[in-house]
Amino acid sequence: MNCLIVDDHKIARTTLKKLISLDSSLTLAGECSNAEEAYNEIINQPIDLLFLDIEMPGMTGMELVKSLGKSSPMIIFTTSERNYAADAFDLNVIDFMIKPVSPVRFLQSMERLREFVKTKTFSTAIRDKDYIFIRDSNTIRRLSLDQVLFLEAQGDYVKIYVSDHTYLIHSTLKSVVDKLPDNFFLRVHRSFIVNVSKIDTLEGNTLVLDKNFVPVSDAYRAALNKRMQIL
Repeated sequence: MNCLIVDDHKIARTTLKKLISLDSSLTLAGECSNAEEAYNEIINQPIDLLFLDIEMPGMTGMELVKSLGKSSPMIIFTTSERNYAADAFDLNVIDFMIKPVSPVRFLQSMERLREFVKTKTFSTAIRDKDYIFIRDSNTIRRLSLDQVLFLEAQGDYVKIYVSDHTYLIHSTLKSVVDKLPDNFFLRVHRSFIVNVSKIDTLEGNTLVLDKNFVPVSDAYRAALNKRMQIL
């Protein structure tokens, strides 16, 4: 795993370099003394993980993460200020380490990293499949994604519509959509996800799928038009 140290203090960078050298799963790709330099490194070479300071001259570490958006590597913040913790975790970072970083604390952070990577890999594997497993009363049922017409959020439940049946599962729509492959499904409303290949017609702001009517909100209309590749 290629990692990059970003910190304006040389002593902090030296400490991290020593700790990284003790973990065989990490390869140090470089070190930067400011966020602007790090940004150029990230866009010019594959970086999987940033050990990132927050308070630096010019662009802060948090501003760097926000500027990278979805292309951001995994982040472990390293800082002397505890009061950044809440804002840091809002950015979905792996960990937040207070400097100076001890060997024990570094090992704990590496465990969090490994758990995150394991979960991410598992989620990707699920998304690559053409079926899901759902709980139907006391039965775990295998459901082919090609059978699914659309899904509807109903409070703490999600109703799954197939051509001749519906299933009600205890879950949130967000949790379900995270397990569905993007090439099959698209969100068209805060309460609805549709199987794009099952769309029969689009009339105004209403989709028809096997005689079922699904509303389309304005916020999702552009993405729907793009996916449908309307001629």
